[in-house]
Amino acid sequence: MTRLLLCLALLAALTVPSREAGAEIYVYVDKNGVSHYTNAPSDGRYKKARLERLNTPPGRSVSARQSWQARRGSPQSPAKYDQHIRKAALAHEIDPLLIKAIIRTESNFAPDAVSSKGAQGLMQLMPETAKSLRVRNPFDPAQNISGGTRYLRKLLNTYDGNLTLSLAAYNAGPGNVAKNGPLPRIPETQEYVRRVIRHYRSYQQNAGAPVSLSKNITMGKLVTVN
Repeated sequence: MTRLLLCLALLAALTVPSREAGAEIYVYVDKNGVSHYTNAPSDGRYKKARLERLNTPPGRSVSARQSWQARRGSPQSPAKYDQHIRKAALAHEIDPLLIKAIIRTESNFAPDAVSSKGAQGLMQLMPETAKSLRVRNPFDPAQNISGGTRYLRKLLNTYDGNLTLSLAAYNAGPGNVAKNGPLPRIPETQEYVRRVIRHYRSYQQNAGAPVSLSKNITMGKLVTVN
């Protein structure tokens, strides 16, 4: 019950605009490259992961001509989605900086984005995937981010926290990615994984969080402490 009340209090706090709203999640990366997250840091190794420092205009470099980016859509300010990202991060225990990196790679912050393959919205959910996640409107930012983050958490659990394989499965489908690797030899998927991780590390650096430098990043679950 105490944990439930804590979670409810955290989610309620996310709806209150303030300068401190982005400072609720802290992260540190251990010597093995494993990222650890908490809303209540217990020692000095944890650093704040501030989303508000990442709200620069969508980058032009994201609109390269790879097939997963062959889409239409109107990019919006990343700040518009911070509340939804923080809420999804706490609900599904994933680093909000990673969620933001995926959104930048997938849609460049265009909520109405549609890929040439039919993927929709900020986190580019395929219609079948959106339906399985009970996302009724994939163009609604809150629903799309919640559904995409929930799907990513499922993949991270499947691949034992291996970020590279989880991202590959997000892009190419779990059926194309073996649980123990290696990364499938699909040029689009390999470039997709590199791009997300590059944005993620850049966001970590810009947010003042420790940067995961190991070749294979292992994502731990976000820890809530009462």
